Amino acid sequence: MTKDFPHRPFCSQRCKSIDFGDWVLENHKIEGEEMLPNNEDDNYE
Repeated sequence: MTKDFPHRPFCSQRCKSIDFGDWVLENHKIEGEEMLPNNEDDNYE
């Protein structure tokens, strides 16, 4: 974000809001299986 491009990497506040809304509604997802911890080393607390 800079003075010349305040909404970077988006073109405008509107585009930023639309994209954020799509992520919140899970319209943008990375396909794959859910990952669960499989041993004690994977449990982050």
